[in-house]
Amino acid sequence: MTQPRRGLGRGLDALLPGGDEPKPGQMLQEIDIDLIAPNPEQPRLNFAPEQLRELADSIREHGILQPLVVSLESGGGYRLIAGERRLQAARLADLSVVPVVVREVDGSELLELALVENIQRADLNPIEEALAYRRLLDEHGLTQEEVAKRVGRSRAAVANATRLLQLEPEIRRSLVAGDIREGHARALLGIPEGPNRLEVWREVVRRGFSVRETEAAVRRALSSRSPRPVSSSPSINRGIALRDLETNLRRVLGTRVTVLPQKNGGARIVVDTYSDEELEALTARLLSL
Repeated sequence: MTQPRRGLGRGLDALLPGGDEPKPGQMLQEIDIDLIAPNPEQPRLNFAPEQLRELADSIREHGILQPLVVSLESGGGYRLIAGERRLQAARLADLSVVPVVVREVDGSELLELALVENIQRADLNPIEEALAYRRLLDEHGLTQEEVAKRVGRSRAAVANATRLLQLEPEIRRSLVAGDIREGHARALLGIPEGPNRLEVWREVVRRGFSVRETEAAVRRALSSRSPRPVSSSPSINRGIALRDLETNLRRVLGTRVTVLPQKNGGARIVVDTYSDEELEALTARLLSL
């Protein structure tokens, strides 16, 4: 017997425990498809037309096997909570009624439930997922730890996902389009924002680099920004070594690092973080090395 998926908190299992049977207090019914308004908090921005057509063909032949989840609007009609893709495909299949489970939710739950549903089905691209996390953080006032618990991710995973939003729009669009993968994007974050990062990204796309080749290209770009004059002066050579150390630490840690030389030898290393959550995620990463 197949075991239910675990670790996603209030996901679809909380909405429809044990499959398609509604939980006590919920109603399973068929309603007019035109009475269902879309979820304004839907985190998924892109639906592949070909996949929608394939799902519509399946719905025509077999019907909707898993009901949509909706809430009853105070002014009449229904608001979609989960099942945006099925709803769009049902419209393509010219269905007039669809099976739904009616559930009472408040507005703050709409984004969370839609996000969890898409994560369970691996339907979101990395940028859509990052934007949804950012909305939960900014608009709903959650911490990274609270977001992580609610969607079944680690705090570090949430922090790393939202860092993708630091990329230039061109790079983010290429990630959504599938020209690069998330591993490429994370490697590119090792280069400070600006023309150098865009130049490396163009090379990655043009030459079809693997993630490992992208990491090597990032290292080359960072080293080329710090020319190494030939000198026999120990102080100059030491300065070059400390700059190289600073560059490598920035690449590995994914954040601003400053290496300050000390008069009597050695150096002080300053690592910048911008929230308690980022600090804890960085600490966990360092301890795992």
